Amino acid sequence: MTIRLSRATLPSFPSQISVPNYSPKQLKPGIVHIGVGNFHRAHQAVYLDQLFRLGKSLDWALVGTGVMPGDRVMGQTLAQQDYLTTVVEQSAAGYKATVTGSMIDFLLPGDPANIERLADPSTRIVSLTVTEGGYFINPATGEFDPDQPVLKQDAANPESPITAFGLILAGLRTRLARGIAPFTVMSCDNLLHNGNVTRNAVVGLAEMQDSKLATWVEREVAFPNGMVDRITPATSDRERSILQKEFGIEDGWPVFCENYIQWVLEDHFPLGRPELEAVGVAFVPDVTPYEHMKLRILNAGHASIAYVGALLDQHFVHEAMAHPLIYHYLEKLETEEILPSVPPVPNTDLQAYLQLILERFANPKIGDTIARLCFDGSNRQPKFVLPSTRDRLQAGASVTGLALESALWCRYWGGLSEGGQDMQPEDSQADRLRTLAERSKTEPLAFLELQDVFGDLSESKAFQQSFQNALQHLWQHGTANTLQRYLDDQL
Repeated sequence: MTIRLSRATLPSFPSQISVPNYSPKQLKPGIVHIGVGNFHRAHQAVYLDQLFRLGKSLDWALVGTGVMPGDRVMGQTLAQQDYLTTVVEQSAAGYKATVTGSMIDFLLPGDPANIERLADPSTRIVSLTVTEGGYFINPATGEFDPDQPVLKQDAANPESPITAFGLILAGLRTRLARGIAPFTVMSCDNLLHNGNVTRNAVVGLAEMQDSKLATWVEREVAFPNGMVDRITPATSDRERSILQKEFGIEDGWPVFCENYIQWVLEDHFPLGRPELEAVGVAFVPDVTPYEHMKLRILNAGHASIAYVGALLDQHFVHEAMAHPLIYHYLEKLETEEILPSVPPVPNTDLQAYLQLILERFANPKIGDTIARLCFDGSNRQPKFVLPSTRDRLQAGASVTGLALESALWCRYWGGLSEGGQDMQPEDSQADRLRTLAERSKTEPLAFLELQDVFGDLSESKAFQQSFQNALQHLWQHGTANTLQRYLDDQL
């Protein structure tokens, strides 16, 4: 027999499940979050839940919303369980389940109440997780791209926004008209200088609507940069089954994640913020070193094992980490080419951080999939992997391993896995990637025509040579043989 998650059933939950010691009546809204997915509920919502359990910052509860069809499904699911979420942390020792109650409402996409909620003076922070590809930036230049059709639609219809940035602007415009100070906009996505990127998107869209509004946003709105970290796979029937079997709980959309969590933020919140330092959030003057460390070592590490894992028919990340060729490839690439490109981080041993990352990737309880890591590489590669490649080339250093990573991405799009399986790749540029990868079988440099991804690397003779060598070897001798030659310093 299982217990369905709701406020009414919390008193009957098994004692090993930690439930909120506060009620929604004690909370007041302070943050609107756009894009309520698994990561948000395993990260920001968890920090706030911990804070509320201490009796602190009770006027900073979350109101969820979004602009995508999936946001509507999420909102309806959470509403059916009183906006509660079961968060299951997974470590080698087992599972730890916690019910979080930091969200008190969810406004569905397109509801006019969204703009009013953003305009309400109680809303002092608007946060967002819209994925790395959701910021309308040119992957190669990092600049705002105003040519996206949805942006043009928001520019023409500012009162009926269909993008997160259109919604943010609608709220800011209303506050400006009413003489209400602007809320802080806080990105929680994996982007270098995510606050700056968010500012560029909001200001860029504002320029398309009203130059005076754009000037005001640029001058008055705070966009703190932050680094967020917690490995959080997608929820599947596997996770729902574990929750029911281990804890006897039925949750419409539980979250499973690792037991590691980190958040580093710049302290720039003109209308105030929750006392997050009380639950372990680090506030620093400059988050840049932490961003470089996390994006280049962890996120690039994920990208590095993604395509080789798929090609060698690995399903879960921990299975890939148990494959000797994949593990040693990642370790060698990180140690020899990625770590040297990461600037020093205060009070941090980068080699020790790498070892922690390797252990986290190898956690067998997580159930993170290789397919998730492979998703949307055209947006992830230029943000996570190629900055290290560019820095190494500028320093006149070897990029054998990094070029191999790019070649593996190309090979992934060029056909079936080594075991003959359809890897079912997904990407916003899928057709283009598939076409160029197919051409690369006879024209090895064709894949580098993705200049919006590779940028100036497409013209680098040193990168071209290393990429062509790796790709030709992959096509001719296979993935395993190519990895072994790389490990033997013979590639």
